[in-house]
Amino acid sequence: MRLETAKYLYDVQSAAARLADFVDGRDWDHYLHNAMLRAAVERQFEIIGEALSQLGRRDPDLLARIDDHRRIIAFRNILIHGYANVDDALVWDIVQSRLGPLRRQIDVLLHGMG
Repeated sequence: MRLETAKYLYDVQSAAARLADFVDGRDWDHYLHNAMLRAAVERQFEIIGEALSQLGRRDPDLLARIDDHRRIIAFRNILIHGYANVDDALVWDIVQSRLGPLRRQIDVLLHGMG
């Protein structure tokens, strides 16, 4: 695996770890009423989506090994371009239900690099 490819996986891993730290010990009510937390969470999802988009340009076969990569990139586009219509409940649900599996997949890919 090329160094540039590993960099994008590392960017996803780092942003996902920050997301997990940001929401640790927080609940939906805290998330909903804390604009700074919502902005921080959305920014990390933007980084994840952009890193996967760039990864796809350089190594589409590797990107294909990441579940829901198309949806993750599309979600990034919604956050960037459709910012006025972001559904906070959807963002929170993704943090709670999909962040863990993504982190595990990225860890496996990075560890497989040696």
